[in-house]
Amino acid sequence: MSVTSGDRLPPPAGDPARADAPPAEPAGCPGPAWSSLPEPVRSRLAEAASVAVGALPVDDVPIPLRRLARFTPAKRSRLGRPALLAELEASGAFRAAVVAWWDEHRPGELAPTVDDPLAAAAAAVLLADPAAADAVALAARRGEAVELRAERDEALARVDKLTGELERLRAELADARAAVRTAVQERDADYQQLRRRVSEQGARLRAALDGQVASQQAVEDLRAAAAADLAALAAERDRERKRAEAERRRAADAVAEVAAARQAAREARQSDEVRLGLLLDTVGGALAGLRRELALGGGGPRPGDLVAGARSVRGGGAVDTVVALDALLSVPSGHLIVDGYNVTKTGYPELPLADQRTRLAGQLAALAARTSVEITVVFDGAGVVAAPTRGSRGVRVLFSDPGVLADDVIRALVAAEPQGRPVVVATSDKAVVTSVCAQGAHSVPSRVLLQRLARS
Repeated sequence: MSVTSGDRLPPPAGDPARADAPPAEPAGCPGPAWSSLPEPVRSRLAEAASVAVGALPVDDVPIPLRRLARFTPAKRSRLGRPALLAELEASGAFRAAVVAWWDEHRPGELAPTVDDPLAAAAAAVLLADPAAADAVALAARRGEAVELRAERDEALARVDKLTGELERLRAELADARAAVRTAVQERDADYQQLRRRVSEQGARLRAALDGQVASQQAVEDLRAAAAADLAALAAERDRERKRAEAERRRAADAVAEVAAARQAAREARQSDEVRLGLLLDTVGGALAGLRRELALGGGGPRPGDLVAGARSVRGGGAVDTVVALDALLSVPSGHLIVDGYNVTKTGYPELPLADQRTRLAGQLAALAARTSVEITVVFDGAGVVAAPTRGSRGVRVLFSDPGVLADDVIRALVAAEPQGRPVVVATSDKAVVTSVCAQGAHSVPSRVLLQRLARS
């Protein structure tokens, strides 16, 4: 920045080359009040100070502005403007340092020029020029003139815009008037056409009314004929309904007769089966008696039973697999005794007791039909209020008497069997297993029997 020989600028702090310069000016410098400076001048002063603060030595920067030295010039000018202007107004040394930096690094950029009254006013304020007030006033007037000129240009532009808009509206108005005239002409043509159509529709309406009267008369005639036909059809329907009811009664009687015949046939077949079973039992008994008669005392001890130093032990064994159970069931004259509730509550405990008994009896009947083994299933009789399950063919269903456990009935059945006959007891009750095995029977767990029944 160029400085004239008549200026009195204090040297920046810490500059030994200017140690002999006169002392800095007092804080209050002559010239216009800083608070009354125009806004553009204040902005130019803050911009000049922000540029210089970033490059000045730390000792030349006032303490309140040192934190701003790390900012960019634009950011310092925007955020630190109040502080920069306050220090420029209060510190002559800071003003001198700013002017010296500009004079050294950017000479001529802050010099007063006629072409830039704003820069001239800022330089005059910084240099404390006695003519600073005039420069500031000139900058203010120049700024006002610039603003007025901008306002004038803006007003002229608005006038041009409004003129163009007016021309456009006039053209649109002319087009609208032409469209209105065309619409009026079209409306008159449509009106005449509608009048002709109304006249034609009136003639058609009168013809339609005449036709409606004739149609109503025809409808009345058709209704009378339809009523007569409907009465005849209703009478015919009643006759058909009566015939159909008679046919249904005859069909119902025929169905009842067929059902009675079937029931009689079933009862006759059941009676024949019972007689056949009794006959077979009689023949079996006769064969057993004949066998005993022909044995001729063979039931006594045999030579092998009299060998000294040895004895026979009657006892059965446990069966844990389905294969072993099938082997036992394949032995002729075998007897399978089932602990009913022990098996059902192992296989399907969620069912009611009556359903458990029915399901087990059906499964055992299928097993008896496949193996020809005698099967007896025993249930506890306590709490049985419904009719007991009927034994299926080949399955004997027993209920223990009041006060007697099914386990005791099973032990009695095993004890009643002759020695040597294969007996299998299906139960998971350990006490029953121990007692029946001691009597010579075989035991099979309930789960193994259920697995075998699932295959039947």
